[in-house]
Amino acid sequence: MSQEQRPRRNAGNNRRGGNSREKGWQPVTKLGRLVKAGKISSIEEIFLHSLPIKEYQIVDQLLPGMSEDVMAIKSVQKQTRAGQRTRFKAVAIVGDGNGHVGLGIKTAKEVPTAIKAAILIAKISVIPIRRGYWGSNLGEPHSLVTKTSGKCGSVSVRIIPAPRGSGIVASPAVKRMMQLAGVEDVYTSSTGSTRTLENTLKATFTAIGNTYGFLTPDLWTSYALTPSPLDVFADEAIKGKKY
Repeated sequence: MSQEQRPRRNAGNNRRGGNSREKGWQPVTKLGRLVKAGKISSIEEIFLHSLPIKEYQIVDQLLPGMSEDVMAIKSVQKQTRAGQRTRFKAVAIVGDGNGHVGLGIKTAKEVPTAIKAAILIAKISVIPIRRGYWGSNLGEPHSLVTKTSGKCGSVSVRIIPAPRGSGIVASPAVKRMMQLAGVEDVYTSSTGSTRTLENTLKATFTAIGNTYGFLTPDLWTSYALTPSPLDVFADEAIKGKKY
């Protein structure tokens, strides 16, 4: 058979993962299978039972339309025998503007790889934010429920509820995280090496995450304990599992 008559082999289908994008999301965890099957329709069910999220597609399906923002990209070096090895670190935050925000940090050899991985990590680390009021409980929640603080390294960030219309009184990085979390009016105070943007965002992330770390007296009511979705839909969770 001549070279012109030889059938051309489709190299794209024979490569590893060549058709992975066409097949769509194939969940590999029990929680992912329940979300894809529609058994879990709200991310609050996941937070209620403290279920770990290990697939970013879960967040994409339960919180569609999340905003992404890359806050910083910097180079980091490591001294080796062959010389200095330079890589790039990306810091990204995601949020839906309605009480959910995530922070991701990733280092990679190339900038696009670091940015993409940081966004995926931020989606997996999404946490709920408990919003509240300052003074009158009229309208939608616009601030945090109480004063809170967080610390990372030498940076300490304190967040204080503010009256409606005050806006977000904070540095640009902290302000952007508050906007993605859906907070409209707060005062902030920070000390330490706040020029280290990574630590400042980590401290802010810890501070707003502490809003669900305790219950105020208005939440001191008894709730009926509900079983975990992994127990209720145990048969559905293992369906399609490859052994």
